[in-house]
Amino acid sequence: MTDAEKMNLSNLLDSLVMAAVPKASKVPKYGGTLYTLKPDEKEGQFCGVFPYKAHVQLSFAQGSSLDDPDGLLEGGGKFRRHLTYKSLDDVDEKIVKRFCKAAIKL
Repeated sequence: MTDAEKMNLSNLLDSLVMAAVPKASKVPKYGGTLYTLKPDEKEGQFCGVFPYKAHVQLSFAQGSSLDDPDGLLEGGGKFRRHLTYKSLDDVDEKIVKRFCKAAIKL
């Protein structure tokens, strides 16, 4: 995955997160962007977009608590879960927005 592809994918995910949660604040951190409704709280983020060498992840801070009947979320940690994208064609706008809206309720 080229840097341009990662940037385009990150920008698309950013626009979908912000469309789903327009009041979110962005915090650059850990090589990506964290999204929060509580910018003054250290652990207030609900999701983040993180580019890696071969993909871009949309990570949810409390992902293990999200309703995921289709088993789309990846990860086995105690809290975090993520969606992994390798191309723009992989992104389903409705799924991204659904998870983002659910994440802010946790």
